[in-house]
Amino acid sequence: MKLQFPKITIWRAIFAGIMLSGLYATYLRVMYGLGGSTNLSDKFPWGLWIGFDVMCGVGLAAGGFTLVAMVHIFNIKAYKPVLRPAILTAFLGYVLVTVGLLFDLGRPDRLWHPLVMWNPHSVMFEVAWCVTLYSTVLFLEFLPMVFEKFGLHKPLEWIHKISVPLMILGVLLSTLHQSSLGTLFLIVPQKLYALWYTPILPLLFWVSAIAVGLAMTIFESWHSSRAFGRALELPLLASMGRVLAVVLSVYLWIRFLDMSHRHVFGLLGLNRTETWLFGLEIALMAIPAVLLFQAKVRMRPGALYACAVMVVFGFITNRMNVGITGLEAGSGTHYIPKWSEVAVTLSIVAAGFAIFHFVAQNFPVFEAAVHEPAHAKLQQTEEDPVAV
Repeated sequence: MKLQFPKITIWRAIFAGIMLSGLYATYLRVMYGLGGSTNLSDKFPWGLWIGFDVMCGVGLAAGGFTLVAMVHIFNIKAYKPVLRPAILTAFLGYVLVTVGLLFDLGRPDRLWHPLVMWNPHSVMFEVAWCVTLYSTVLFLEFLPMVFEKFGLHKPLEWIHKISVPLMILGVLLSTLHQSSLGTLFLIVPQKLYALWYTPILPLLFWVSAIAVGLAMTIFESWHSSRAFGRALELPLLASMGRVLAVVLSVYLWIRFLDMSHRHVFGLLGLNRTETWLFGLEIALMAIPAVLLFQAKVRMRPGALYACAVMVVFGFITNRMNVGITGLEAGSGTHYIPKWSEVAVTLSIVAAGFAIFHFVAQNFPVFEAAVHEPAHAKLQQTEEDPVAV
């Protein structure tokens, strides 16, 4: 029997290069510590691995709790076909966030310490517990796909019996720590630039997480339809786009109302890096918010996808601004990630795409709509998704 090797393509070559550079960067991190493998310092201890891998990673995985809340709490069954991919994305996101933390912590072998050494006055203690518990919930929500794959009917019945309280618990835990990531920065009012520091930062983090959760669902659905030859569920995603427009509008309204209340609009007249990056962040949120209110934009797959991508990049820009840009001036230093930091981050992202592709090919990720007789109801979602 002749062995068949995978065909070498440009994308596989790029993936291999990214993973090899990530492995070498991992070697440097293990052998030489944070000082030898990063540009972090005592003045600037949180860089790319916290700003992107953790803060962005947790938010980009928010599609899980957003879709679970819509389907199982608000009973909007029209969105059930995209629930499982969102849960898989969230589960992988949280696993990869944990991997990112292992790189960033000075003593990664002590990752488990918050679970047994309690400090209830610490926000990081609450985040650690919520992330741990929510990752466990996501694992349990992912298990039905495994049980269905291998025909394990009895365990499948058991997991279905606890599915509703499990999902409600997941929504509560995710809500807590999505907002608590913003709470982390409330202790540095004199160090975080005023365009981003606000007492309502936890609320802004939570609302923006809901927005990017919807955008990531559209993003993932578009790529899955192309990668696996599936029909794009356009009416469903178009209705989701309308919800996304509303959430973005609420987010921007709260943001500017808060800025007005704090009298910081004058900072926008300064020719500073912070001003330009703030403008980029707002533009990436405001443009899709305006476009997605138009039905003709929502019903065009390319335009809908482009809007989702803008929201994702707007979210990433916001988290990087809060975690890096907004802290640079207050720390009195300038931080540029070392190549090894970038390599680790790229390898984590690449691994996430590869694992999602493998699981989606081999497990019933896109079978959430099976046993749903009302597939034709999707056509109603653009008019009234709640009525379905």
